[in-house]
Amino acid sequence: MNYLTQLVKVIPILLLCLTDALFAQQDPQYTNYMYNTMNVNPAYAGTKEVMSILGMYRAQWVGLDGAPVTSTFSLHSPIGVSNMGLGLSFVNDQIGPSDENTISIDFSYRLNFDNLSTLALGIKTTANLLNVDYTKLSIYDPTDPQFQSNIDNRFSPNFGAGAYWYSDHHYVGLSVPNFLETKHYDDNDMTSLAREKMHYYLMAGYVFDLTSNIKMKPAFLSKVVAGAPFQLDMTANFLFHEKLTVGAAYRLNASVSGLVGFQLSDKLFVGYSYDAETSKLANYNSGSHEIFLRFEIFKAEEKIYSPRFF
Repeated sequence: MNYLTQLVKVIPILLLCLTDALFAQQDPQYTNYMYNTMNVNPAYAGTKEVMSILGMYRAQWVGLDGAPVTSTFSLHSPIGVSNMGLGLSFVNDQIGPSDENTISIDFSYRLNFDNLSTLALGIKTTANLLNVDYTKLSIYDPTDPQFQSNIDNRFSPNFGAGAYWYSDHHYVGLSVPNFLETKHYDDNDMTSLAREKMHYYLMAGYVFDLTSNIKMKPAFLSKVVAGAPFQLDMTANFLFHEKLTVGAAYRLNASVSGLVGFQLSDKLFVGYSYDAETSKLANYNSGSHEIFLRFEIFKAEEKIYSPRFF
């Protein structure tokens, strides 16, 4: 049984696991999710077999006051010659008057199969610090006592888990990064609007060797959260001569995107994407920009590392 046949059989099973869930966006969203996988699935930590360091910046809905701005830094690596992986990530997410800092530590364990595929299982522990500056809001009644005291570094812990099955040509992942439904505000407070709900992520991708120098990778990422519409990102990337990546993406009922990336050296990869809104929100912003830089470290005496396409 080839990997594509396995993939077709596994995806419906994973989808059935999510049929009872509804869906909403509270976690940051990324167009280049395939390069930022550990952020939503801790099982990805260490799967690239080298130390991988990523920095990403996303400016969403440029021109719209209070629009999300997200900065991400992460690194992950296998632990020695074991089947374990370890990751660390930091995310700063600014939306309107709120400023959230999230620090996560990820641990994974990999199980190797005879068909050259691997199943990784991961856990995530997270510390979240929330700040809300009410002076940035246009408040109808400035004397309202509910808005007299800002929120400063309100701490909330969380934990999550994920599974990631992959080979050199495919991957399938299922994860819940945060199990706890953390409330950012007092439950007895009428302004208790920011409640962090469980996010269910399902992702998959497959790499086709079109020629000896051209690869194509269709992929998707779906997200389910109680209280919001189903979110689906579909992407098709082409890799030329192991150097240039060009692709396009579509976010259901939200945007279309163009993606480009270049392998500057064996260790350094840089990428950029632009999202154009397809909803009515397009009348109020000039799109979203995302740029990232990935640096991978491996031993000098090792053979030249051929970067995997995910």
